[in-house]
Amino acid sequence: MSQCETEVLVVGGGQAGVAMSEHLSARGIPHLVLERDRIAERWRTGRWDSLVANGPAWHDRFPGLRFDDVDPDGFASKDQVADYLVAYAEKIDAPIRCGVEVRHVRKNFGRPGFRVETSDGVIDARYVVAATGPFQTPVIPPVVPEDAGVTQLHSSCYRNPQQLPEGGVLVVGAGSSGVQIADELQRSGKEVHLSVGPHDRPPRSYRGRDFCWWLGVLNKWDAAAPPRGAEHVTIAVSGARGGRTVDFRALAAEGITLLGMTRAFTDGRMHFADDLRQNIANGDANYLKMLDEADAYIERNGLDLPEEPQARVFGPDPDCVTDPISELDLAEAGITSIVWATGFRSDYSWLEVDAFDDDGKPQHTRGVSAEPGVYFLGLPWLSRRGSSFLWGVWHDAAYVAEHIEIQRGYLAYAGSPGTDSSRLDWALEPTANTTGAA
Repeated sequence: MSQCETEVLVVGGGQAGVAMSEHLSARGIPHLVLERDRIAERWRTGRWDSLVANGPAWHDRFPGLRFDDVDPDGFASKDQVADYLVAYAEKIDAPIRCGVEVRHVRKNFGRPGFRVETSDGVIDARYVVAATGPFQTPVIPPVVPEDAGVTQLHSSCYRNPQQLPEGGVLVVGAGSSGVQIADELQRSGKEVHLSVGPHDRPPRSYRGRDFCWWLGVLNKWDAAAPPRGAEHVTIAVSGARGGRTVDFRALAAEGITLLGMTRAFTDGRMHFADDLRQNIANGDANYLKMLDEADAYIERNGLDLPEEPQARVFGPDPDCVTDPISELDLAEAGITSIVWATGFRSDYSWLEVDAFDDDGKPQHTRGVSAEPGVYFLGLPWLSRRGSSFLWGVWHDAAYVAEHIEIQRGYLAYAGSPGTDSSRLDWALEPTANTTGAA
């Protein structure tokens, strides 16, 4: 590549980068997508072996292509999702260059745009879209020292039960990843303890409709921000084993020991907060609230959907909830491994522009950053609750592409004082190619 130029440089060839390419192409905007590995690499090698999508195939896709190897109500495996994104990139003829790492992005001075240094040369770009997504740097809280005598790994490095040494496992984090991994480990024959923090626990399906459908008809996908105080609440929902509602009581009945939030580690003992019962109760309340809203929607619209009274029946609280464990000697409990399902943080060290707050978080509105010419795509809650899903990032990309098109119109304006300003009108009107901005 040596040195070249492009109007828009998209960094990242995952679902966000592919969606961005489609919308830029639809508007006739020249662009280039750079991916340091392969298309959708994180789906292939950044997930555990048995991972499936959290939404059904009829829902978690781009509008222009269906999964041809997954039942519409089924849940695509990680490799099927990766193959789908590769097929989509080929379908739209996305200009993606793989094996090229972006190392530095800096503003030009005295001329518009940005200088982009890559592993394959320098690129001049008028606009830059950071489409690297949220799963960049795994976060392991500094709780247990490395010399504590237990194997520690992040959920992004977990692949299967055979990867871990003999002995029990402590899984920290009870969102989608933690629950699925804990369940898989227990089914493999390992003794499993699961540290459960605050969470929402929606039904996987209710009265014949999937959770994703209910979020749609109840307008919950369009929430612009998480409820106040719930910014760090995880969502306990899973498509594993055909898709089942996460039930912590059932997990305990199957042999998993539930614990409160992990707090500290001293002298070989892990300490847990006294919040397990409350966390489960709050999850139950969230679950029941959604059932109530679904029932009200069915009645209001006169829908003929089967009643499901058993959905409101909870099993008895297990002993680990009624008599919670406050501390655990890992050696005595036979725990030899800890899997930290504790999320990620962003890494934009390569993006050397004024688009971040004091904590290093992107400053943006619906992906339009505080630095003119720089955009973000693929982040949770970028514009709404659905932004992290395949279909959600596709709609976010439409909005970003439209914003870029409008900005191009401003820059193309060649008027001067007294010039007819109508020469700019075309740039501010929707084009025939405008598609579904979020």
